[in-house]
Amino acid sequence: MGLTNEEKEKIFSEYGVHPTDTGSSEVQIAMLTTRILQLTEHLKIHKHDESSRRGLLKMVGRRRRFLAYLRTKNLASYQAITKKLKLRTK
Repeated sequence: MGLTNEEKEKIFSEYGVHPTDTGSSEVQIAMLTTRILQLTEHLKIHKHDESSRRGLLKMVGRRRRFLAYLRTKNLASYQAITKKLKLRTK
């Protein structure tokens, strides 16, 4: 139920800082957001899937830490990615 290679390539090209970028904060935030949205849809159907719920909470925490890091290092990039992904900000 993970991301397919096509979805990953699309995220890399759309959010990457340079053409071969696969690990920058922006890319990782976008990948986590996509995965979080997929798991949210899964949990709407399978309400008692506690393992997936725990994984979802871990991903949300990781994304939150990435966003906090990006906010301190590059505020313009933080504001751009939160606007592009429609994430709430502080």
